[in-house]
Amino acid sequence: MTVLTVPREVFEMSTGVDLTLEARVDPSIRIVRIPFHSGAFTNDLRDWSWLRAHAPEVWNVLQARREQRSFPERAYGGWRPALEEAAVRIHRDHPVDLTIGTANPNVDFVPGYILSTEFGVPAVMDHRDAWSVDIYSGRRTVDPGSRAGAWERKLIGDAAEVWFVNQPIRDWYAQQYPDAAARFLVVENGYDEELVFPPRSRPDGEGLTFGYIGTISAAVPMQELVSGWALARRRSALVRAARMDLYGYLNHLGVPGANMVRSMDEFAENGIRYLGPVGRGEIARTYATFDALVLTFGAGRFITGGKVYEYASTGLPIISVHDPENETSRTLAEYPGWRGVSAMTAEAIADAFIATAEDAQKRSEADQRDARAFAARYSRTAQLAPRIQSWTSRVNTQPRDARGTR
Repeated sequence: MTVLTVPREVFEMSTGVDLTLEARVDPSIRIVRIPFHSGAFTNDLRDWSWLRAHAPEVWNVLQARREQRSFPERAYGGWRPALEEAAVRIHRDHPVDLTIGTANPNVDFVPGYILSTEFGVPAVMDHRDAWSVDIYSGRRTVDPGSRAGAWERKLIGDAAEVWFVNQPIRDWYAQQYPDAAARFLVVENGYDEELVFPPRSRPDGEGLTFGYIGTISAAVPMQELVSGWALARRRSALVRAARMDLYGYLNHLGVPGANMVRSMDEFAENGIRYLGPVGRGEIARTYATFDALVLTFGAGRFITGGKVYEYASTGLPIISVHDPENETSRTLAEYPGWRGVSAMTAEAIADAFIATAEDAQKRSEADQRDARAFAARYSRTAQLAPRIQSWTSRVNTQPRDARGTR
């Protein structure tokens, strides 16, 4: 397997890197780092031009135009030529049987498209994030008549399969592209089996610990979460004796949003601690400190938070503090020990916290095993295995042609 990605320093200067996760990459995987240059990720002021430093608004407009000449995606579009060149070179050196492009950014679909159109290599579009629909508002974000709309039609029209993370997003795309809908499949995010941990052993007399692990973005309803938790503490001695530990990055670039800033003043008085991000290698150990999990993110019927599956893998009670219409509510509806709020009000959130605390207090090892058994369907292997098996069979039954492709 060969993976195309950017140089490590791009991640170091933007979203950050998780060295504990990088250490888990199988040594048989060949990683090819393609040069990538974008002003959006040039954070050292010494590397800024005079125009960017003195007229940032003008520079931003000009930079956006430059970046989108090759591909209609701001900040990433300029990567297209380097990606295409690398894909063709790799294929000529060692013929590729199948490409899977994971987005976003959506320019990641270009290698598959070029190998499909020029060499007949089947391409899979793996949409971890939708391109044309805002998952929070449901609003279309790409005009069908725009260059981006034309590129999406071209990519989808050529793709052998298109994967989506949940049914609502898949159905939305099927309405936009009915002729291609038969090739649209749901492949959910899933969790990594090796992160499952042994049950927590809580000393007698120690209060419950509710935990959250995930990016604390500007969309997280932090004020509603804190208000509901505070009300639950006033109503319930069990919750009053508990604490809530929050782990994760503050937004995607490490800068706290107004929602977090406003809420932190109430943390100490309500037994809430923010403890920073957790490396993937420390995830299991961190989950082992919790008695119950808090799942919270922005509203939108297209949303299935990536942490949903990992949370379920623990077998712990889960409280969902988010819009009941989120797709997560369907995913977890039959999970043993899940509580969804009936409304995003302090009263409804407090009720759910109290019920979850009571469930956590009496949770047995057998209960946890049952919940984990339910969650097995959401392992990453369980989600990907059917598609891997299908494509392995298809690739192995197609003879190579004279060019070395299938």
